[in-house]
Amino acid sequence: MADLENLMEYNEIISKMFADEGEGYQFYNAYALSIGFSVRKSYVEWNSDHTEITLQWYVCSRQGYREEKYVKKEIKKRRPRDITRVGCPAKLVIALDRNSGQWYVKNFIDEHNHPLAPANLGCLLRSHRSISDAQKAEIVELRVAGIRKHQIFEIIEMQYGGYDKVGYTSRDLYNFCHLYKQEIIAAGDAQTIISHLMERQNRDSDFFFKYMTNGEGHLQGMFWCDTQCLLNYEAFGDVVVFDSTYKQIGTTCPLFLFFGVNHHYRTFIFGCGIISHENIESYVWLLKTFIEANVQKYPIFVITDGDLAMQRAISVVLPNSPHRLCGWHIEQNLVRNVHDDTVKAQFRIFMYDLCSIEEIEIKWQAFFLKHMIATWCATYHDGNRYLGLRSNQHSESMNSRLQVKLDVKMTLLEMVHHYESCLTKVRRIEANDDANALQSEPFTDPDASILEVNAKKRFTPNVFKTKVQFSVEAAKKCSLVEILDGDDTTEYIVGRSDRDMMYYISCSCRKLQSLGTPCSHIFVLGIRDESMLPDCCVLVRWTMGAKRAFPPIRKSTMYDYSPTLLRYRELCNLSLVASFAASRSTEGYEWIKCVLEQEAAVIMPNAGANKGNMYGPVPPQAPEVDCEEFKDVLDPMHVLGRGAPKKKLKSSSDKTRADSKCSLCKGQGHNRRTCHLRPELFQWSARRKLHPQRHPYDHGMTVSTHSRSSVE
Repeated sequence: MADLENLMEYNEIISKMFADEGEGYQFYNAYALSIGFSVRKSYVEWNSDHTEITLQWYVCSRQGYREEKYVKKEIKKRRPRDITRVGCPAKLVIALDRNSGQWYVKNFIDEHNHPLAPANLGCLLRSHRSISDAQKAEIVELRVAGIRKHQIFEIIEMQYGGYDKVGYTSRDLYNFCHLYKQEIIAAGDAQTIISHLMERQNRDSDFFFKYMTNGEGHLQGMFWCDTQCLLNYEAFGDVVVFDSTYKQIGTTCPLFLFFGVNHHYRTFIFGCGIISHENIESYVWLLKTFIEANVQKYPIFVITDGDLAMQRAISVVLPNSPHRLCGWHIEQNLVRNVHDDTVKAQFRIFMYDLCSIEEIEIKWQAFFLKHMIATWCATYHDGNRYLGLRSNQHSESMNSRLQVKLDVKMTLLEMVHHYESCLTKVRRIEANDDANALQSEPFTDPDASILEVNAKKRFTPNVFKTKVQFSVEAAKKCSLVEILDGDDTTEYIVGRSDRDMMYYISCSCRKLQSLGTPCSHIFVLGIRDESMLPDCCVLVRWTMGAKRAFPPIRKSTMYDYSPTLLRYRELCNLSLVASFAASRSTEGYEWIKCVLEQEAAVIMPNAGANKGNMYGPVPPQAPEVDCEEFKDVLDPMHVLGRGAPKKKLKSSSDKTRADSKCSLCKGQGHNRRTCHLRPELFQWSARRKLHPQRHPYDHGMTVSTHSRSSVE
C-alpha cells in the first residue's frame, strides 16, 4: 500500500507544469519541508544568447561533496566547518518548453542517503527559513528603539508562540542586521551621516548642522541640533552642563552632549556633537559651533568636569561665563587619593562653605601653605545662579542611559538613531510633566500658609516639591525678629529658633540668587499676612509660562518613514484591534482568518512595492551631497582614547626565568618544581607517612634550625 502511494505521488510530481522556475522552486521546497530535507539551487543552463534560463536543477542540500582542496588544506587559519555534503542523489530537474512557455519536470529522484528531519525540526533547515518584509520592518524598528538582537528574537518568539513558528533563527536575524547596516552605509559611514543630517536640514530650515574635516578629508568633528533644542536653549540656556560620555563608538569618537534643566527641573538636551581628538582646538571648535547654532547667545554659567583642555577652551570661547567644576568628580578624586578622614572633612569645608572669599583664601593658605584658584569652591560661586547644580550628575544620568546601548561596533548613523531615541524619551517625559502640571496641583496641608498655597499655584509641581517645599518646611523653624524701615528699603530680620543666627530678607543666604527659588526666610513673610509671593521671588523659568513666548513645537517622533511603512503601521494597528476582538469567539476567529488569507493570496503576487527595501526609519539622502564639496568626506581616523592604556597580561611563555619566584625557598630564577629543596620535601613527606607521631608538624610547630636559633 505504501509503495502504491509513493508511485502515485511520483507520477503526480513528474506530470507537474510550472509558470516559471520560481514556482518550481516553491513547489519542491514545500515538498522537501513535508519530507524533512532542505533544498538548494544547483546546475543551470542558458539559451544561446545567455539571456534566458532553459534548465534548472534543484537538489538536496546534502548533495555533492566538499572540494578536496578544502579537506586537505594544511594551513587552516580557521576551524573547519562541519561536513554537510554526503553525496545525496535526490533532485528535481525542470526545463523550459519553448513552444508553450511552461516549465515541465525533466527528472525527479526521491532517494536520500541520509536521515530525514522530523516534522518539528524541518522548520530549522536552511531553505525553510526566511525573514519576511513585515518581520524585517519590525526588527529594524526594534533595533532603532535600542533593543538588542537577542532580545528582539525573544520578543518575536513570544509573539508567534514558539521558535518553530517564527520562520527563522537568531543567526538569521544577526545576519540580516549586519547586511542591512552594510547596505545603509555603503557610501561610507561619514558620508552617510552627513547626507542624513544635510537632508534633515533641507526639510527643517531651523535644523542646525555643521561638521569639520582635517587636511586629509577625514571627519574630525560634527555638531547638530533640531528646532526644539534651539527653542529649549533660548528658554532654559542660563546654565549649561558640558560633558562627554567617555564611551567611544566604533570610530573611537566620544559623544559630547550639552545639557540643562527645564522648568520641571528635568534634564534637557541642547545639542549633540562628536570630535575625534580631545584637544583644545577641537573643544574650541565645538563650543564656537554651539554658540553659532544659538545665534551667539552665551550661557550665563557653565559646569564641566576637570579636563584641562576643556577648561582652556571654555576660557577662550566663554570668557565671561563663570565656570564651575563638577563636585562629584572632585569627591571621587578625594576618596581615591586621600585616606585621612580628618583631611577629607577639612577639604569638604572648602568645597561647600559659603563664607567670604577673603576668609576662604586665608583658610586655603593655611591649609596648603600656598594660594590656588579654586573653581570648585562654593565661596567663589556664591550668588551665581547655578540652579542648584553642583555637579554634572544630570548629564551623568543621561550619559548612563546613552552608554547602556552604545557599542564599539556602532556606526555613526546608529549612534544618531540611538541619541534621537534618548532625546525622544526626554521630550516624552517633558510632555507628561506638562500634562500633569495642567491637571493637578501638589498636595499641601489644610493649614498651609497663604504663601505656600500661592507658591504651589505659580511653580511647576516638580520644582515646588523638590525645591520650594523644602524651604517651606525650614520656614517653620524661623520667626520674624525685627523690622527695620529705611528710606528706600525695609529690612526684615529673621531668626531661627535652633541657631543663634539672623538673616536679612535680601536675603543673606542668597538661595534666591543661586537656586532661583525663595528661601525659608522669605516664607516668614506669611506671618505678616502677605497674600502672595513677590514677583521677584518667582522666576519665570520655574513656571508653566517659561515657554509661552515660543511657538508650541512638540514633535512626538524623531523619524521619517516611507509611505509604504506608514500604511503598514496603520494597518498593523487596526489589525491588532480586530484580531484581539475576533479571537474572543470561534466564529470571529474563523471569519477574520478567512478574510486575511483571501487578502494575502490576492496581494502576495504584487509584493515588492517597498522601493529601496527600507524596512525602518528612512535615512534621507540629500542629492546635494554628491557635489565635490561633500562626496570626499572620509570616516574619522582611529585615535587612542583618553586614559591609561589597558595593561596586557603576560602569558606564562612570555615571562622570563628571572621573573619567577620559588614558593619553597623564596629564591629567584626558578620555581617549585626545579627547587633544590624539592627532594628533601619528598623525603620528609615519606617519613611522615611512616611515623606521623614523630613529627611536630602535626601540631603546627616550626622545625627550621635557623628560625629557632634566631628566636632564642
